Amino acid sequence: MPYTPAADRYSKMIYRRCGNSGLKLPAISLGLWHNFGHDTPHRLKGEICRTAFDHGITHFDLANNYGPPPGSAEEAFGEILKTDFAGHRDELIISSKAGYLMWEGPYGEWGSRKYLIASCDQSLKRMGLDYVDIFYSHRFDPDTPLEETMLALDHIVRSGRALYIGLSSYNSQRTREAVAILKELGTPCLIHQPSYNILNRWVEKDGLKETLKELGVGSIAFTPLAQGILTKKYLNGLPEGSRATQGKSLNPATITPRALQSVRDLNAIAERRGQTLAQMALAWVLRDGGITTALIGASKPEQVIDCAGAIGNLDFTAEELAEIDRVSSEEDVNLWARSSAE
Repeated sequence: MPYTPAADRYSKMIYRRCGNSGLKLPAISLGLWHNFGHDTPHRLKGEICRTAFDHGITHFDLANNYGPPPGSAEEAFGEILKTDFAGHRDELIISSKAGYLMWEGPYGEWGSRKYLIASCDQSLKRMGLDYVDIFYSHRFDPDTPLEETMLALDHIVRSGRALYIGLSSYNSQRTREAVAILKELGTPCLIHQPSYNILNRWVEKDGLKETLKELGVGSIAFTPLAQGILTKKYLNGLPEGSRATQGKSLNPATITPRALQSVRDLNAIAERRGQTLAQMALAWVLRDGGITTALIGASKPEQVIDCAGAIGNLDFTAEELAEIDRVSSEEDVNLWARSSAE
């Protein structure tokens, strides 16, 4: 039977204006970093995306190298666009990125004009799209002039390949430089995608959150659940089949006994708030409007439903925030490089 989206989907989600732009994004977005490669049944991928859309999640975030193998997540989402989401393209925000290794040779990664434009074309082909809504420079390239990278992004917009431009994992200094170049070119930076969660607060120490607010740039936090650590999954150790046991992006050595105790303490706070740990972690990222949207991943539809429920309580008392600061142990969990420009 053809998929029909839930009629009340837009009443289930909060939408926030992205920086100084006219674009609104859902408070919760869905990332296809994991669970959308050949190691996941396509039926399950479709269920996850349909569930997200039914709960008002309109933003689907990809990158050229998502899989495994690289490119397969975009191919899978392209199939979903042709089937389940046929006729709904204009209700969706679709993003992709380029910066990490995608193909062999000297032109398959980083930030050159050659790589970025070729990669964007490949992404469009894999998804069967004429354009993406947002195209990102996935990481700062220390060996390519920043002007060249930004000129490539400007060209991608002016040529109709993307509607907006974004940056990912640039620190505050490099973000200021990139935004200034884009402003001069006439293609403003829409959004920045940094890693950010209770256990990884580099954007606060670096000043990036305040920089984005000052510059009028929106933000989308990836790994807001610390790759699953900030869920009930790890309360009693490392369960079989979890990301930490799969040999992918989460090194089990980063989940120390002290970090697990922090998670248990955080879970107790969440229970007092009437939320799951995942919901509280997302609410914490979204608190005070400093972050436009939180980018979740999911291995099953039920996780999407749980995360979407975070918008039910985004407010914290001063006492709750102080307790979260006291029990969290960021120094024990190095989940992701703080930024690619440090």
